[in-house]
Formats: sequence, structure tokens, C-alpha cells
Amino acid sequence: MEGAHETHDPRRSDVDGWGRSESARALFRALYDPIYRHWLRVEWDGMERLPASGGALLVANHAGAVPSDAVVVLHGIETQLGRRVYGMGDDFFGAVPVVGTLWARLGGVVAHPDNAFRILHDEQQLAIVFPEGTKATGKPYSERYRLRRFGRGGFVEIAMRAGVPVVPVAIVGGEEAMPLIAKLPAVGPLSVLPYIPITANMLAFGPLGIVLPFPAKFRLRVLEPVRFDVPSGQERYSKSRVMEESEAIRTRMQEAIFDMLRERESVWFG
Repeated sequence: MEGAHETHDPRRSDVDGWGRSESARALFRALYDPIYRHWLRVEWDGMERLPASGGALLVANHAGAVPSDAVVVLHGIETQLGRRVYGMGDDFFGAVPVVGTLWARLGGVVAHPDNAFRILHDEQQLAIVFPEGTKATGKPYSERYRLRRFGRGGFVEIAMRAGVPVVPVAIVGGEEAMPLIAKLPAVGPLSVLPYIPITANMLAFGPLGIVLPFPAKFRLRVLEPVRFDVPSGQERYSKSRVMEESEAIRTRMQEAIFDMLRERESVWFG
């Protein structure tokens, strides 16, 4: 009967409201999977603590001049848990020509409270934030695995407002994957960036070193989710409570990282 079913239009875009493309993600997963499995040899501990449904805000430590950790987390959860994850990042990614579009197609979203609320509360999806920001990716190698301050705890307030748990993820391997040697001033089209990183990878691999990490073994530990006993949807929350919860999460993650480092026998073999 006419109108009983809708024919598939192959020209229809698969890009969602955030700019994410499932076909782009699928292509990237296929290309990145050998690096994930055989180069970085990623291992997860506690992935069962990640919710199988509903919104949750993942919080992880950030490392490397061109950080590999976000890509590792998104790939692992999508391939092993089968859930979509949006990476919340600074808005300068979107301002870089070509990079901004690619970032959005692969699941990057500007880290704004309104965006996070929609993803977590309205759409009941997973999102990940890195509260240390560029303070972590720009630190010297001598200060590796020492977490920077988690800003003003904005991620806690977002989770409270959206009524979702915070799930901390401690990551080891990222600090050695792409160590920073120097920082140059960003000029021209790249002036939106805080700096231009010069890494050991660029010296070792040439132009490929811009994106290819060293084969440091990645280990990720998912900690127990943190739930907040407060009403969701409020305009404001106690700043002292927000900072207290933020610092408690940072402390738990720092302790987990130190524990993982004590257990590690080799940077390259784990």
C-alpha cells in the first residue's frame, strides 16, 4: 500500500545535531583499531562500572602534548560497551580549519554546560570531560601523572543539574605516548591554539609523529561512580559542596594512578 513504508534514501546524512557522523566513526574505528589493540595494547579494569544505559559524565586525567587518551576512551567504550560517547573539549578545536569539522564528525562537542546538559539529561548519553584541560597537556614530562587542579569543579555541577553520576577513569600510558619537548607560539590560522607543541614523536617519526603516539601500554581503571544526593535541574548548587566533591574525585583518581604506577613493571609492556 502506498505510504505504508519509507524507502531508504542513501543520500540522507547520518550527521546528528552535534555534527557527529556514525559513518565517520565507523571508518575511524576500523582504521584505529589496530593501533588500539596492537600498538597501545589497551587494557581496561572495571569497565562493568560504566552504565549500560542512561546518562553519565566520565571524568579522566589528560596527558600528552597531543593527547591520545580521549581517542582511547571513546574507541574502547564504543567497541566493548557498544555505547556512543561524546568528547567535551575546548572551543578552539572547532576554530581550527578542517580539524574542527573532523573533530565534530568523530564526536567532539564544545564543553559548555548547556551542551553537556542536553547530552546527559535530554539525550541520556555518555560524555567525557578532562577537567585539567591544557594545564595537563602542557606540563613538563618531569611532572607526569601529577594531576592538576580540576578547575572550579564545573563538571560536578553539570552532573548534579543533569541528575547523572560522575564516573572517574584513571589512565596510565598517556604521559609516555606523546611527551612534550617544547612549546612554540601559535601564529596564523593556528593562533586559536594556546601553543604549538613540539614532541619527541615528531623527532622520531617525522610528520607522522604529529598524530602517532609511542607504543606505551595503556591501562585504564574505571572507579566507582559518584552519585550526588541533590535535586536535579536547579539553577545553582552550593559552591563549597561542588568544590568538595570535585577535590574528592581528583584525590581518588590520583590515588588510583599512583597505585597503577606501582603495579606497572614497564612503560612499554605494562
